[in-house]
Amino acid sequence: MNRRGFLCAAGAVAAGALAAGCGDGGPPTVRLAAGEVGGFYHAFATQLAATAAEAGTVHIEPVSTSGSFANLAMLDRGAADAALALADSIEADPGIDRLYALGRVYENYIQLVVRESSTVRTAADLRGTRVSLGAPGSGATFTGERLLRAAGLDPASDVSVTHLPLQGAVTTLTDGVIDALLWAGGVPTPIFDIPHTLRLIDLGDLAQPMRDRFGYLYDRVVIPADAYPGTPAVRTIGVANLLVTTRTLPADAAAALTELLITRADRLVPSEAAGTQFLDARSLIGTDGLALHPGAATVYRRRHG
Repeated sequence: MNRRGFLCAAGAVAAGALAAGCGDGGPPTVRLAAGEVGGFYHAFATQLAATAAEAGTVHIEPVSTSGSFANLAMLDRGAADAALALADSIEADPGIDRLYALGRVYENYIQLVVRESSTVRTAADLRGTRVSLGAPGSGATFTGERLLRAAGLDPASDVSVTHLPLQGAVTTLTDGVIDALLWAGGVPTPIFDIPHTLRLIDLGDLAQPMRDRFGYLYDRVVIPADAYPGTPAVRTIGVANLLVTTRTLPADAAAALTELLITRADRLVPSEAAGTQFLDARSLIGTDGLALHPGAATVYRRRHG
């Protein structure tokens, strides 16, 4: 599902969103399209909002969504002023020419999860199984289909694909209604009770096939041992996550957001995170070819030349 196809579904959320701008001479307000409650998009957006409130330079209103394509759809409708999105979702979006980056905030880790008792050991073993590839409108849906193809599977015929919100997917997996779920997010994702009932699948061997077939946006990364207590290290695939906006975001709001990313990076890591995948002031401008918003570019130039 691309951004255009998700517009109707995003309408209900968009209708309740407030217009961005300044109120009573106060700091600019930015509606930030985030992700599902329980995921790291939402956790990051919440912490960014709290940090912004302390700084007093910009007011951020996080909006819960189902993920990357939903967020980009909200930007397209003017129902959000900024959004979090996976780099491959952005690259595939037909409205990419309207998008500007504020920064590369962290790496999303693709996590393929099965029950502990499952016979599935590799992605190729998913043939004939029931798999949730993220919620409708999520970047996990897009990346997950690419992952299946890199593993030699046709998402339309070799697996039975469903699209469930994260909480529902975990419940149905645990209950045996589905056989696997794929999630793109931070490590650890608190909603997973992996040590007792679930198991992560190693995806490291698919990183190069994905790069060969779909481009350079996919990195081989490692989920550290004990990131989920009691689990071994597991290789997987990382995809950059960008904070994006459009030219309609006022320069002062873009600059204020960028200052927060640069100066308060250590405040923007959810406390439960393993930490290795999160934003670094040195890598913020690595936006995978997406142009910086002029307000953001001004801040980076002032600070780094």
